[in-house]
Amino acid sequence: MTIQEAQKTVDEWIKNYGVKYYNEMTNFAILTEEVGELARLFARHFGEQSFKLGQEPQNIQEEIADEMADILFVLICLSNQMNIDLQEALEKNLNKKTHRDKERHINNPKLK
Repeated sequence: MTIQEAQKTVDEWIKNYGVKYYNEMTNFAILTEEVGELARLFARHFGEQSFKLGQEPQNIQEEIADEMADILFVLICLSNQMNIDLQEALEKNLNKKTHRDKERHINNPKLK
């Protein structure tokens, strides 16, 4: 699925099941909430925090993937509402990074 196809699929899902898009501010708040849920998993699995007894996920990889998908879904909702072609935006962003950072990371001794 391309990013453009994902945008179309999410738009169709919203129209068929979600009734309508939440407004941009609500979706932005939901996006930050979803990022927080992913951060919670990372802090407990990769970081120094621990899960409360009985709250350990059965499959951490699946839990992380699900949270990432939630984030992507809401990000796509926001892009659809704002008429942003995410595929085009990503291509422009990668081009910008390539030109700006083409030697920066290669020459960074911290990355060797």
